[in-house]
Amino acid sequence: MFKHILAPTDGSELSKIAVDAAIVFAKTMGAKLTAYTCLEEYPFLQSSDAGHQTRKAFEEHAAAEGRRRLDAVAAAASAAGVVCETDMTVSSVPYRGIVDAATRHGCDVVFMASHGRRGLEGLLVGSETQKVLTHCHVPVLVYR
Repeated sequence: MFKHILAPTDGSELSKIAVDAAIVFAKTMGAKLTAYTCLEEYPFLQSSDAGHQTRKAFEEHAAAEGRRRLDAVAAAASAAGVVCETDMTVSSVPYRGIVDAATRHGCDVVFMASHGRRGLEGLLVGSETQKVLTHCHVPVLVYR
């Protein structure tokens, strides 16, 4: 049924659980997996760098953390016998990065966690999963 699965990860425990389930799902389906993470953009204006990390240091740290996340997924997928690629982009809007990655890699399903925000918190913070469900052109499997 599904041949190429996108598994977004933000490094949270819930995300790690969903990625582990995505690996099992990929193995069961005989599908390829693409692990994806979206890095945060530099949060400060250039003129307000005083007292904060420099842009370069921030970006290097974010990239190293993203690479660590993706390497862990790739290692787990390899151990399970699942072919796995990785992808990492920078965006202030993670759901767009996820949707774009699914399109760019030709994925036929996105397998992701939901943080389960409800009520006022869900309204104020929003849900990246809900936004992916709304904007993605391929099926989204939400793992809870």
